Amino acid sequence: MSVDIRIRNAVKRYGDNTVIDGLSLDIREGEFFTLLGPSGCGKTTLLRMIAGFNSIEGGDFFFGKDRINDKDPAKRNIGMVFQNYAIFPNMTVKDNVAYGLKNRKVPKPEIQIEVDKFLHLMQIDQYKDRMPENLSGGQQQRVALARALVIKPSVLLMDEPLSNLDAKLRVEMRSAIKQIQNSIGITTVYVTHDQEEAMAVSDRIAVMNGGVIQHIGRPRDLYQRPANLFVATFIGHTNIFDATLKADASGSKIVFQDGSSVEMSNILSSERHDQNVKVSIRPEEFIISTDPESQGIAAVVDDCVFLGLNTHYFVHLDDGTPAEIVMESEIDREIPKGARITLAVKKEKINVFTEDGERNIVSGVRNDLEEVS
Repeated sequence: MSVDIRIRNAVKRYGDNTVIDGLSLDIREGEFFTLLGPSGCGKTTLLRMIAGFNSIEGGDFFFGKDRINDKDPAKRNIGMVFQNYAIFPNMTVKDNVAYGLKNRKVPKPEIQIEVDKFLHLMQIDQYKDRMPENLSGGQQQRVALARALVIKPSVLLMDEPLSNLDAKLRVEMRSAIKQIQNSIGITTVYVTHDQEEAMAVSDRIAVMNGGVIQHIGRPRDLYQRPANLFVATFIGHTNIFDATLKADASGSKIVFQDGSSVEMSNILSSERHDQNVKVSIRPEEFIISTDPESQGIAAVVDDCVFLGLNTHYFVHLDDGTPAEIVMESEIDREIPKGARITLAVKKEKINVFTEDGERNIVSGVRNDLEEVS
């Protein structure tokens, strides 16, 4: 049976180095929750604290109402899938999957039923008598997943499970993992540094940096309305511009360094005052015009890359600032290098941050971190 996970004021130290300091987090029962961030941000450390593989120097960890801080990892009823699969090389596929059930002294007839069920679920029943050395990387990962799930854990923990697979297989396996998780409904905590992978599989994502959670939300929330500049630049690609917010009785507008401006109707009322800001405009949020009479940000095309559905334009503004733009490809037409263009923006989509990048001052930011108490 799945459980919710509550973490309150977690602290992790290695000697005098505090890696996590006062972190709190709620993971809902049955959801696919991802810890996402750059290498060294603390995501694997936190996962190992949940698993019981790392000591806890402060705070409380709960599975449902059960405080697990001092509970042996074997008693936490978790399934774990590692980056390197960690399946036993001297056992067949079916024996690998049966291992946890045998340890729990489940009757043999029941073991066979459960093993067959999960081999079928993972679409590896035809390989049940093979040794791991005769399996592909994706097949080995399916064995590891079956072994983790066959014991019916309350929580499934996955640490960079796809990082050793090639690009095509990663896409196939992430779809399989999400489909399996949906069918079983088990609370899953997934660690990755791959933002696209996180967006593809997660119900919600916690973006971490320096041991601190920056933003918790659905993939859509993080991409469209990131809580701060770090999240905006870590999730997807974006262009960052220095600008000034000008506000008066008639409204607010963003003024770029070349003097061009964009009227903004969605700036938070508390932030409608003159201030320096950082503006995040994703490549697809620009509109290119080659009409010399068009109003907007002036730029020059440096290069273009045709990628089928879309064409990527690399440009520089008149002040030298580089930018990337993504436009739907047109038949037999692309804007040549050296062309002068004008850029308008889809102003309802862009994000505006305080000068230090700590806060998004556009309305509509949803950050579940604020609800953790």
